[in-house]
Amino acid sequence: MRDDWWLIGSAAVALCGAAPVEVADVDLLTSIRDARRLREIWNAPPQAPGPHPLFRSQVHFEWTATPIPVDVMAGFTVNTAEGWRAVCPRSRERHTCVGATFYTPARHELIGILEMIGRPKDRERADLLRALAP
Repeated sequence: MRDDWWLIGSAAVALCGAAPVEVADVDLLTSIRDARRLREIWNAPPQAPGPHPLFRSQVHFEWTATPIPVDVMAGFTVNTAEGWRAVCPRSRERHTCVGATFYTPARHELIGILEMIGRPKDRERADLLRALAP
């Protein structure tokens, strides 16, 4: 990766120490350049950006050569009451798990992202993060 990247969603919530969290996939937020590079390196087929009422990505694909699928998103936007809003984390926290390094937005920013997405499961995850000791 040449640019900053983050995990968001359930994997990020779990890395921040919240529990219980079911991690069905890993949501990887990257730059457009890095997403295209990963797609090439991983030989992942591009996914047509089909219409979705809540999400849009300029580059999006799923890599399934792992035990848990990795959902790669670049140029990611969320449809909110105020219109489409870009998800561009400003903070970056380092986490180590099973000998690997991962990055998430800071807890307060991750809570904001989850609230912006606004699905019931995202609001529940935001509540789990709020419950953690400061």
